[in-house]
Amino acid sequence: MLVKYTAGRRLFDALFRPLLLLCGVLVALSLAPTASASPFGQGVFGAQVPFGSVTSMTIALGGNVTLNLTPSGSTFAGSGSHTITVTSTDVVGYNLYIYGAGGTNMVNGSYTIPASSNSSAAPLATNSWGYNTDGSTNYVGLTTTPVLLKNAIGPYESGDNTTVKYGVLTDITKGEGSYTVSVTYTAVALNY
Repeated sequence: MLVKYTAGRRLFDALFRPLLLLCGVLVALSLAPTASASPFGQGVFGAQVPFGSVTSMTIALGGNVTLNLTPSGSTFAGSGSHTITVTSTDVVGYNLYIYGAGGTNMVNGSYTIPASSNSSAAPLATNSWGYNTDGSTNYVGLTTTPVLLKNAIGPYESGDNTTVKYGVLTDITKGEGSYTVSVTYTAVALNY
């Protein structure tokens, strides 16, 4: 029996071992990652980002904005701005969003100045504040959900600047002191 078993084992090894090795190679080949390319005529020819490299994106703020109010008849008005710089190697571009994640009121203890109710650029109502990107005296109000501030196409390896101007208009019923609000900017790479 031992001889038959050994002989049978040799016969099994001679016939099936190459088949098992072939199956193992096929399984190993089928687990290899696949690569694909954009169809002809799509994609960006001559892009600055080498094929296969990872794109990057950074956002930098030009510091906090201070709005010093000055008397203007029966109201007080003020404005100030800062620059947001987005640096990106993404060849398609990016979208820049703005919102007030923690609320939209400027707060000073129990006093508040609400964000303007303007959904399109217009002069501020008394006791409101807003922002714009055109440097004018017309403003829109900050919301708690992200709003598109800018759509930029192409890579910006040296940075792309967006100046945001803030304005406020109050009357004498607001208490004196410093009012603050947090504004969130988010840059998202485009993926067309």
